[in-house]
Amino acid sequence: MALKRYTRRLTQHYLLYTIGFFLILAALAVLEKEGFPRTWIGYLFIFATIVLYAGIGVISRTADVVEYYVAGRRVPALFNGMATAADWISAASFISLAGGLYLQGFDGLAYIMGWTGGYVLVALLIAPYLRRFGQYTIPDFLAARYPVRGSGTPIRLISAAATVMISFTYVVAQIYGVGLITSRFTGIDFSIGIFLGLASILVCSFLGGMRAITWTQVAQYIIILVAYMIPVVWLSAEHTGIPVPQVAYGAALAKLSQREAELTADPAEQEVRAAFRRRADEDTARLAALPGSWEEGKRLAQRHVEDLKTSNASLLQIRAATRELAAYPRDPAEARRVWSEDRAANLARAAPPNSHVAPFPGPDKASSDARRNNFLALVLCLMMGTAALPHILVRSYTTPSVAASRSSVFWTLLCILLVYTAVPALAALVKYDIYTSLVGSEYNSLPAWVSYWASIDKLHPLVQITDINGDGYVQLAEIAIDADMVVLATPEIAGLPYVISGLIAAGGLAAALSTADGLLLTISSALAHDTYYKTIAPMASTQKRVTISKLMLVVVALLAAYAASLKPGNILTVVGMAFSLAASTLFPVLVAAVFWRRANGCGAIAGMLVGFMVCVYYMLHAGAVPEGELASLWFGIAPISAGVFGVPAGCTALVLASLMTAPPDARIEGFIEQLRQPDA
Repeated sequence: MALKRYTRRLTQHYLLYTIGFFLILAALAVLEKEGFPRTWIGYLFIFATIVLYAGIGVISRTADVVEYYVAGRRVPALFNGMATAADWISAASFISLAGGLYLQGFDGLAYIMGWTGGYVLVALLIAPYLRRFGQYTIPDFLAARYPVRGSGTPIRLISAAATVMISFTYVVAQIYGVGLITSRFTGIDFSIGIFLGLASILVCSFLGGMRAITWTQVAQYIIILVAYMIPVVWLSAEHTGIPVPQVAYGAALAKLSQREAELTADPAEQEVRAAFRRRADEDTARLAALPGSWEEGKRLAQRHVEDLKTSNASLLQIRAATRELAAYPRDPAEARRVWSEDRAANLARAAPPNSHVAPFPGPDKASSDARRNNFLALVLCLMMGTAALPHILVRSYTTPSVAASRSSVFWTLLCILLVYTAVPALAALVKYDIYTSLVGSEYNSLPAWVSYWASIDKLHPLVQITDINGDGYVQLAEIAIDADMVVLATPEIAGLPYVISGLIAAGGLAAALSTADGLLLTISSALAHDTYYKTIAPMASTQKRVTISKLMLVVVALLAAYAASLKPGNILTVVGMAFSLAASTLFPVLVAAVFWRRANGCGAIAGMLVGFMVCVYYMLHAGAVPEGELASLWFGIAPISAGVFGVPAGCTALVLASLMTAPPDARIEGFIEQLRQPDA
């Protein structure tokens, strides 16, 4: 009865919050219509949401251990599902997923299938058993299940280290997304934008732990849902006459396919693609002639600078030639890497756009098979990685009961699907907009959004349009768009009101901050609870444990912000690698903990170490190979799917080491039986 009253009160609070949010949105739309400066609308959206999240953090502040780590174990299933969905719909999902589908076509559906399918594994294999165990962290669970000579310390330390590495990789991508959004919509420097968003993250996590994070994430999910659905519904109604994007997707694909066929047959488009093929051929010739081609190229670059200086050329020409010389590869090895990447990029620009309809297209069967294999490998890695992500699994501890944990996974899936089923439609509709409004336009009248987004990052522009054939008109192959900007730029691309741009910025910020909050708390818990309290200082007071956790949170947040400021790669790729790491390191031991009685501590340690090492080795080995030469790798699998090798290696090591050592004792047998008890 008390839980029902608590749930009813929460429902009333968040219903009022949702109504208030729509009223603010309507007010800003009216202000824009009356001539209110657009810049200030962006400021209001971003800063108002940050203040809101900080306010929830202040209200929910706590020093109680149970409240700080697991929100008092009293979060109703519906609200835990909303909070988990917000935790899950990260910057990769909100900002980059539609962009990945825009660029990859059908192949991009691997992310949607893998991530949503992974939650089925969470519901069936792991979440209920973690809730029945009822502690605080994943290392807590593994230490209890896999003791070595009566002690859970070895597996606890290894799993805590794995938790930190996986979560840190993931959180860097979220903070990068925060910097991208704040720099675009406030005009401040990218690095400053990162630390501005970090302040909001720290207020929630630092003051209230899981309690503050949970209630902030529920509020963030509402913003994420509204921010994503309004523009895609708008575009769907505008282009197909159907305001339900999931239903309009088929009509959008038909219009997009027709437009792609027209562009592919266009003589000007063919001319541009032929130019990129010639560039790729030149790169191939230079690669074949190494190291002589590198020496000749460097000599010509040096001579060009000297000729300009002796001929009294302009300072601008001399500086440009000097920059080209400075950027020239330092040695033949670097030249091979750079020219291989250039060749792969030119070949990609020379090929027709990736289809959203035809699965695994390619010039021949071998190429098509390679794309299919990478698609399936990525789906498997994302599914197993989802079922092993520490910051998602720990939410199983926050529900009142095991039954509520199962119900929470259902609500999580529903909340995620509301957004994910609209993602393919948004990618297709934005692509159709670009194909019809930007392609074919004159270079001297490009839309304003092109220059805006090109200026955010001068070293790695998010959008580039170059007149390859010199005809003064934009061809499709002349456009290069980064996946991380497609959703954020959707309102400008489609000509929607600027208030929608601010709304999407607020949604993207909510997605990045919600996931970053959960990840940072998971890392600090692994360091403060599993490493400090459980291993170093078991007699530490409750107050000291929480204080250490907060200090660790600040340190990790600053390190992650610094790593994000170095711009390690596009968000989707970095996040995908975190999933492969999670799958390789944690998935086998978590599943075996419940479903294979013979698994023991030695097997778990061997499985985690071997799975992790194989995954990292393949990532480093394959990451050094240019994209166009993936056929030379193991089965042609891309590094983002390294988990497809790490998981079997980890499972094999776990099985062999368990069978070669003593079986678990009677106490562990009883522990397993308790985990498998029917739901209460």
